[in-house]
Amino acid sequence: MMKSPTILAVGAAYIDRRGQVSGAFVPAASNPGTMREAVGGAVFNALCCAVRRGVSGSLLSVRGGDVLADTVSRAIAAAGIADLSVVFLDRTTPSNTTIIDGDGALIVGLADMALYDLALTKQIRRAKVREAISTADAVLCDANLPPMALERLVALAAGKPVFALAVSPSKAARLAPVLEFLAMAFMNRHDAGALTGADVDADERGIVDGLRRAGLKSGVVTAGDGPVLGFDAAGAFSILPPKKVADGAADAVAGATVAALLRGLTLRAALREGVAAAMLAVENATFTSAIFAEALAFVPEARDVA
Repeated sequence: MMKSPTILAVGAAYIDRRGQVSGAFVPAASNPGTMREAVGGAVFNALCCAVRRGVSGSLLSVRGGDVLADTVSRAIAAAGIADLSVVFLDRTTPSNTTIIDGDGALIVGLADMALYDLALTKQIRRAKVREAISTADAVLCDANLPPMALERLVALAAGKPVFALAVSPSKAARLAPVLEFLAMAFMNRHDAGALTGADVDADERGIVDGLRRAGLKSGVVTAGDGPVLGFDAAGAFSILPPKKVADGAADAVAGATVAALLRGLTLRAALREGVAAAMLAVENATFTSAIFAEALAFVPEARDVA
């Protein structure tokens, strides 16, 4: 039996709260609605998907010494991921809270993630982390890491592919100093604009050219219900997803694509698997081989970007 590829993931695993107002939103008032809570984080979501696609994964993150930390720990274990994270007893576990209106439009978001900036850079110096990098086939990270941590991680992983998730336009800029050293970066059009200065409505060729000029050799750019753009040394192409790719579904694109690349697939073939995984993430469907094959059958072939 072939040994499954191994990934060390470094970045965010936090409490993700999502509240939705019932009816019309009234500012400065108590609004009825619903609140859901789960464990999220770009690199955690992506690694979970990669593990479902046959990868062995370990995760380095940081969390507080509170009850929420236990929730995060249980979610990591339930996903079959080895937990290398560090607990700071005097800190609170990072969280992200978003409130949306009845139509799904964002009202406000609150990201309590200062612990990542405070602690992750130091954690990457640990001998246990250096050992994990040395035994992994690839490294997966997100831009919740501060710039110094990203630079240190890329240096330690020299000779091994490093895949990165941009997370958001404000955090995507953290990737700029290490773009040329990445095997691939995953982002949406807003993130790409933050890295290149291009308009969010720029044509596909313009996005690819801008990212190449910024130093990125290979990348994936999602666009909600628009085409998913991919490029590498072999050229640029796009795939029209059957369902909208947003939020955690974009993380699923990254996880499944990386898993397929580590199995030896080309980016064109791997990104089709990423889009299929995003479909299943939107539907909260399981990842059995048969269900995944059915989803993949709905994903169209890639078309070249002119």
